[in-house]
Amino acid sequence: MPHTNLNGQKVDVELVKFVENEVLPGSGIKADRFWSGFADLIADCAPRNKDLLIKREQLQGKIDTWHMENGSVASDPDKYQQFLRSIGYLVDEPGDFAIQNNHMDEEISSICGPQLVVPVSNARFALNAANARWGSLFDALYGSDAVPHDGDLAPGAKHNANRASEVFSRSATYLDQGFPLVGASHADVVKYSVDRIDGQICLSIETENGKSVKLVNENAFVGYASNGEVLRILLKHNGLHMELVIDSTSFIGKSHKADLADIVVEAALTTIQDCEDSVAAVDVSDKIGVYRNWLGLMKGDLVERFEKNGKSVERNLEADRKYIGLDAEGFELKGRALLLVRNVGHLMTSNMVLDGNGNEVGEGIIDGAITALCALHDLKKTSGKRNSVAGSIYIVKPKMHGPDEVKLACGIFAKVEDMLGLAKNTIKIGIMDEERRTSANLKACIFEARERLFFINTGFLDRTGDEIHTSLEAGPVAPKAEIKAEPWIKAYEDRNVLIGLNCGLSGIAQIGKGMWAMPDEMANMLASKGDQLQQGANCAWVPSPTAAVLHALHYHEADVFAAQKRRHNEKTPDLSELFSMSVIDLSSLSKEQISGELENNAQGILGYVVRWIDQGIGCSKVPDVNDVELMEDRATLRISSQHIANWLKHGLVSEKEIKTCFEKMAKIVDAQNQGDDSYQNMDGNFDKSIAFQAALELALSGAVQPSGYTEPILHRRRVEAKAAI
Repeated sequence: MPHTNLNGQKVDVELVKFVENEVLPGSGIKADRFWSGFADLIADCAPRNKDLLIKREQLQGKIDTWHMENGSVASDPDKYQQFLRSIGYLVDEPGDFAIQNNHMDEEISSICGPQLVVPVSNARFALNAANARWGSLFDALYGSDAVPHDGDLAPGAKHNANRASEVFSRSATYLDQGFPLVGASHADVVKYSVDRIDGQICLSIETENGKSVKLVNENAFVGYASNGEVLRILLKHNGLHMELVIDSTSFIGKSHKADLADIVVEAALTTIQDCEDSVAAVDVSDKIGVYRNWLGLMKGDLVERFEKNGKSVERNLEADRKYIGLDAEGFELKGRALLLVRNVGHLMTSNMVLDGNGNEVGEGIIDGAITALCALHDLKKTSGKRNSVAGSIYIVKPKMHGPDEVKLACGIFAKVEDMLGLAKNTIKIGIMDEERRTSANLKACIFEARERLFFINTGFLDRTGDEIHTSLEAGPVAPKAEIKAEPWIKAYEDRNVLIGLNCGLSGIAQIGKGMWAMPDEMANMLASKGDQLQQGANCAWVPSPTAAVLHALHYHEADVFAAQKRRHNEKTPDLSELFSMSVIDLSSLSKEQISGELENNAQGILGYVVRWIDQGIGCSKVPDVNDVELMEDRATLRISSQHIANWLKHGLVSEKEIKTCFEKMAKIVDAQNQGDDSYQNMDGNFDKSIAFQAALELALSGAVQPSGYTEPILHRRRVEAKAAI
């Protein structure tokens, strides 16, 4: 695409049109000021970005050499740490300190709840996730495997009264846990009402024997709303709300003995609108689509129209919810999740902008400027569909390696604040603790961001991918299922929480945990994901609004701040535990085990890559080798490709075996996608299928990819595929 010269930078004309015609109007920023500040931003930050990427490669080269000379870390752990310090991989840890952020929204600082991650490139998904602040518990239970699907409870085309009855029973149990009654169960209730008694607004609850009962904590009743036919009773526990919807005229309400038509749960408190791992944005048109949706969310006017079940549907952002308080005064609760935006990391560059020497500029730098510019529209609001009531912009920054790279990100945000006339530290940073150099230097990373930090989060898949790549020369790694159980994983998760607590994050910023990747296995999620709260996580990632509703139940069961207080004085695992990933004896695995692991990896890579390359889908449910659908993004791809690269490096598999395996698994992936009319088969077209060749390249060239990342190959191949259309 043609570029135009603006203050010494060459900017794609389509990007210029978008910024000047759609983003700047109403922002209070004039074009000359923006482009001048943009040029200063690039001049200051782009060279530093380039230098830090060179440092990554230099450090990796030295680590490779150490392993070739010394073997695995286990050969001499103390010598390994001394080596890492000598090359600057490990830095001196700062003394004790507490973060000093300000203007934080309560969804970040004082309320704990589920967090969604969604590709902002898809307007429908982006709106669904933004509106997932509130969701139906009845629908979540009835429509998922949280209620078993067998026997009399099996769902079908028609309403199943037995299944509905089970939903009522389980919902009563959840109400008993969060909002217990004195001497009774919610299963016994036949009437909920709101009355005025002696001038006081009161919640009245009547059981089957005609007895009036009260909530154990009467302060849990905080308000109501009524339009004559429908009564909505608002309860609150652990900072989260539930709404009892009483409607004797509705189909569901008629079948419930207390006329309870639904329980609306406050669920996804925060949603990451993702410009990174879950999107496939490889050129200016793709990126403008990403930015345009984020702009619509910040303005509050994003609308998506689509066909569903033969009907035209229009989706937009939900309004705030109105209630009457116990003082008879009206009040509102936000109808939408607090929206965070994840920018691209430091690695990738984009030809949307070229510097004065004609070099592509870091895509993360461009993201920082434009996503913040879009967010100005929200900051200017004083009413309506506001995002940050506190007046902050929340940017999640992924894939940073160590404190110098965190410092760069904070420097980018500071320059953007200057160019947009924002107060210092208006732009907050979320640190993804997903690279080993960041994990090992986490306290120093937090120190660099101490005045703008809103979030630290663990991500097992990227973190494992980086662990494998960093120690590639150490020896062959275990099968993936065994890696998940290795002690270093627990040390990594514990260090994240404990270092965060020691740096004063509790009650001020989020400590997050990673994704539940199986969107159709809600029963298992309910049984296990609550453990993350007991570990001290303010928020944990879920893959769908339904999952957010069900995961919200965990936050009524657990007091996260009490868990954080309990853990605060625990001993932080030391670096010897963090640097303990094992290598295996080549003879410890049978040919069948090696083949099975290779097939599992190959099938996962192909299933994800074929949609990324051919259809531009960056995040979707991808069936695994056992037909279990997993929510996949580039992090999943990174660990699988690095695992194959490691085994190829150490002779467990050969290039020929890998290619043969990929051809075999491509046939399975083709069969799994038979119902997709836009799908292009790989079988019989291996040499010409760009998607197949991209998947194979990721495995065969994984060892030489920067930090084991998949983006360079995916972007190049997607551009190739788009050009071939």
